[in-house]
Amino acid sequence: MSEPFAPTTIPRTLIETAKRRPGHEALVFPPHDRFAYAELLDRSIEAARSLAGLGVRRGDHVGLLMPNCPDFVFAFYGAQLLGAVAVPINTRFRTRELGYVVENADLVCLLTSDIVEERVDYADRLVESVPGLAGADDTERLELEVAPRLRAVVLLGAGERPGLLSRSRFGELGAGVDDADVLREAFRAGPDDVALMLYTSGTTAQPKGCLITHDAALGVWCESARELQVTEDDRMWDALPLFHMSCLGPLLFTVELGGTLISHAHFEPGSALDALEREDATWMYSVFPPIIMALIKDPSFASRDISRVRGLLNVAPVETMHLIERAFPGARNVGGHFGMTEASGAITCNPWEGTRRQHAETHGPPLPGVEVIAVDPETGDERPPGIPGELLVRGRGLMRGYHRDSELTAEAVRGGWLHSGDLGVVDEDGFVTYLSRLKDMLKVGGENVAPAEIESHLSTHPAVKLVQVVGAPDERLGEVVAAFVELAAGQTWTEEEAIAFCHGQVAGYKVPRYVRFVDEWPMSATKIQKFRLRELIKDELTTPEL
Repeated sequence: MSEPFAPTTIPRTLIETAKRRPGHEALVFPPHDRFAYAELLDRSIEAARSLAGLGVRRGDHVGLLMPNCPDFVFAFYGAQLLGAVAVPINTRFRTRELGYVVENADLVCLLTSDIVEERVDYADRLVESVPGLAGADDTERLELEVAPRLRAVVLLGAGERPGLLSRSRFGELGAGVDDADVLREAFRAGPDDVALMLYTSGTTAQPKGCLITHDAALGVWCESARELQVTEDDRMWDALPLFHMSCLGPLLFTVELGGTLISHAHFEPGSALDALEREDATWMYSVFPPIIMALIKDPSFASRDISRVRGLLNVAPVETMHLIERAFPGARNVGGHFGMTEASGAITCNPWEGTRRQHAETHGPPLPGVEVIAVDPETGDERPPGIPGELLVRGRGLMRGYHRDSELTAEAVRGGWLHSGDLGVVDEDGFVTYLSRLKDMLKVGGENVAPAEIESHLSTHPAVKLVQVVGAPDERLGEVVAAFVELAAGQTWTEEEAIAFCHGQVAGYKVPRYVRFVDEWPMSATKIQKFRLRELIKDELTTPEL
């Protein structure tokens, strides 16, 4: 067994890799932006100097509201070089959520971008979310009642906006700061210092800021890379948002290894396939079904040469996993992580050498330094292997706690164990399989129904692109099964046909009573908000007819 990944810090990994592989390509944002490690370090130092010129110091919180782009990465590592805490912000957040996070996170500085202004105007969204910002007289020393610690909002783009500091002025502020001072500060950080504050997806309530140390984030993600046998020669494609650990984590291990990360400001199947083909991607960190299925179902997929892809990581129903295998016959689809923000995003990982069944049907064993058990949600007694229970997590990767909420932290972490709120099983080999959120489990006339089982069956129908199952209120049974279905392009399917597809294949009480068709989903960062689907069907069924 190899030695555990040695504790270190995020800025050290960049500095050491830039010294070891200065000319190797570190980042690619197709079609034009690409940076070697030496330039990545130089641009990150430049960002750090400007932040320091604004008065950002060790331990200060720096917000990042940007799509995937070079500026995000430079600002992220710039904050790390200063010993500041990077706070990536969900770009899906709207006025209420964004205003809440800006205040709750105690941001000293917030950086945003206009790179996707034709799609999303983040500057306008900030002006709407932060009262007083647009009318600020001094953009270098904001004095806002709603965010008293916030000194500046920086617009990294070609334009200028009232209340926001321009890119040119931001650059000028760094002129009086030496590179050597930045590098000295970088080596003051320790593995147990807080490096990140990541806000939970907010699928049930207000987002919560999870404080993550250098060792927590690097430890689990670099161990994941080892389990997946990712090397410095790999070119990792990841189209997920950098504000989420499913892309930020691969960035961390890619930089530590000295490999290459390929990403996009906006995911579109055709341009993503262009990048996979032209950039010689060897790994695909696609993770969620909507991403990988959009690629496979693109009309040009069959004609693409993506034969250099040797590995994929996906979390999907078994039938979808087998479909992915068939679509990428020369690659290994290793299954996925079980993770949560409170545990730095990675708790388990299927090893490269795992079996086909393990890759398709489980989420792998706990990462080195991490323990996972399943317990009875009511008694807390540990479940025998193979018996579902609430998954509890202990060890490397756990958050320091929720920012400004010690009471909620104490509720989530008890006796050193993080209570995930997730239902899952741990088998005799220690492999973990996530089943559902505990609160998502349906109780139909006293019988437990796992939504994943019904979702897995419905997803085998060729008309189905994506399906989510929730409970609908029922006077006699308490609740019954309701399925929300997004159809594949050009497909038709009726509620009656969907219900008939389940009869005889699953127990009668598991057959959907209702099937509703949708074109788009209520989303958090990367997850469908099932509670909103439950609200939709409940409102429909309980609203009196006129």
